[in-house]
Formats: sequence, C-alpha cells, structure tokens
Amino acid sequence: MNKNNMSIAEAYYTSVGEKNIEALEKYLHADVQFIGPFEKMMGKQAVLEATKNFTAIIEAFKIRAKFSFDDQTMVVYNADFPEPIGSVRGASLMTFQKGLITKIELFYDSHLVQQQVKDEIFS
Repeated sequence: MNKNNMSIAEAYYTSVGEKNIEALEKYLHADVQFIGPFEKMMGKQAVLEATKNFTAIIEAFKIRAKFSFDDQTMVVYNADFPEPIGSVRGASLMTFQKGLITKIELFYDSHLVQQQVKDEIFS
C-alpha cells in the first residue's frame, strides 16, 4: 500500500467536497488523463474545468472508503445531486507518478446522471 498516494487521493477528493478547485491543481500532472462514462479528456486545465462544473452542481460529496496498491488508489464516494437525481454512488481509480495524479477513471451508474447534468459538467 502506498500511503502517500492514498493521502493525496483523500486530499484531492476532500477538496472536491469543499468545492476548492484551486487546491486540486497541485495534485494533478500537467498531462493528466480523465476517463468517465460521458467523457474522456487530457490535460490539467480541462480536468480542473470539468471538476469546477461538477462541484457547482453537487450538493455534497463524501468519501466512503479508499484503497491503495502500488501506483493506484481507489476512492469510493457518494455524490449528492439535486433532485430528481439524488445520491449517486461511485468510485474513482487514480494512477500516480512521482506524487502526482496522472489518470482518473470514474465508475458510476451514468443512467442516474441525466443528459442535462452531463452537458453542464462537460460543456
């Protein structure tokens, strides 16, 4: 288990929950890759912009569990959206290199997140 990577992942998602986008920048590699059910993107600025849009929509974000092995960490979370969506359970598989996040892969039931929300996050 790599405790440093797990600490970074926890700090990253704690900042997401606090809607503190500025704090996220220091954790991301310049060429970070993002893969989610709706979108794939590369680059720190693109990921920060999508995360900013995501945090503008959610009402709450809570880390439920976290696990780490070698250069990867898995974070399980609840993201609370306004009704009619409500609480969405998800997971984030993060890959690290030299203390920076190089890849974020999200897993959640995309049917719960309506087209409207997708467009707001990735516009």
